[in-house]
Amino acid sequence: MRCRLFSFLALFATFLAVGSAAAGRAAPPVRPNVLLIVADDLGYGDLSCYGARDLRTPNIDALAADGIRFSRFYANSPVCSPTRSSLMTGCYPDRVGVPGVIRTFPSDNWGYLSPRIPLIPAVLKRAGYHTALVGKWHLGLASPNTPNERGFDLFHGFLGDMMDDYLTHRRHDINYMRRNDREIDPPGHATDLFTGWATDYIESRAGQGKPFFLYLAYNAPHVPIQPPDSYVTRVRQRNPGIPDRRARLGALIEQMDEGIGRVIDALKRTGAYGNTLIVFTSDNGGQLSAGASNGSLRGGKEDMYEGGIREPMCAVWPGHIRGGSRSDRVALAMDLFPTLCEAAGAKLAARCDGVSILPDLTGAQRQDDRTLFWVRREGGARYQGNAVYAARRRDWKLVYNSPFEPLQLFNLLDDPEEKSDVARQNPKVFNELSAALREHIQAAGQVPWQAPATTR
Repeated sequence: MRCRLFSFLALFATFLAVGSAAAGRAAPPVRPNVLLIVADDLGYGDLSCYGARDLRTPNIDALAADGIRFSRFYANSPVCSPTRSSLMTGCYPDRVGVPGVIRTFPSDNWGYLSPRIPLIPAVLKRAGYHTALVGKWHLGLASPNTPNERGFDLFHGFLGDMMDDYLTHRRHDINYMRRNDREIDPPGHATDLFTGWATDYIESRAGQGKPFFLYLAYNAPHVPIQPPDSYVTRVRQRNPGIPDRRARLGALIEQMDEGIGRVIDALKRTGAYGNTLIVFTSDNGGQLSAGASNGSLRGGKEDMYEGGIREPMCAVWPGHIRGGSRSDRVALAMDLFPTLCEAAGAKLAARCDGVSILPDLTGAQRQDDRTLFWVRREGGARYQGNAVYAARRRDWKLVYNSPFEPLQLFNLLDDPEEKSDVARQNPKVFNELSAALREHIQAAGQVPWQAPATTR
């Protein structure tokens, strides 16, 4: 009798174990919510966690402390639209039709986002995500390149490039504020509006039963530098004698930082924080004439030197990214597209130029041997529609910072501040990078960057 009992118990235990294992295999992975936060013209040295001593950014610092911070993360361009096109497509900007800034008037417009390229919100929607953009779009002002047409379930923000005024939200006296396709005219500072709309969205998704992708794109700290007076006073009290433009820029950054803190609080309040992958970065380097700091890096916004393209970047994903991690891997904005898709379990519908850095976020230590490219096409009396470029392979960087100056070669390991052009001393490296850049320019030249005449 005892033997039969033991046999029955063993059989029952085996049944439970097999059933549990089968259930474990059948259970789908828990897909994270994704929050991508992008600042506008934030300098590499404009966060306290990246060395700023005159500013306080405790909420962004907390993200860096709770997750991983990159020291060699790059925008895809030293100006706005090209980098944003790379974030949304995973491709080099000139391969998707956005080598320069998209602007209101065709005479000064240098990009047209290809309608054929899938954007990350459309890819994540197919994977079961609800998708939202709060804030700045800057990838098209009309059909077919409006946010809702390109994959966002909700668009609550600004269609255009910069605002001429953070309080009236106009550009060239045109109101580009929208809720989906409806023009709106809300009162308030744009930074605070975007923060409030982002927290509203997070709260609206609580209990909905499907993950969300929220792209929160601030206009701050882009010019015009218009922070509330209370923030300016606070910065000046902490830093007697600080130059006025630096105090005002710092105040605008601190206002944004407090907004990000409220967004993170909304994630925690709704119980979403524990399963949300959060990424914070900027679209290009800080504008020096506006008071920005890019640390010890050469140049700033609009330059192909490090100060124009190297960006702060940190990522948090509780239970997956170890707090206090650091990475010196070279990565670009376009790498976030495949990274976020991999984390979400979404299949890429088309080839992209970026590579997933999810292994690096979760603990791998890898280096990058790719040959990488940066582009900026511009108009005006200085550029006349010409483009400037940079290319990098390991520590070697080729810089073409002006269409009227020769190419320069730097070794970033020996010369991180790009002080010494070593092209003559290293002709083999110079010729190899130059040839690679020419091939890239030829391939990208097949993609139109002007809107068809019928859409103008």
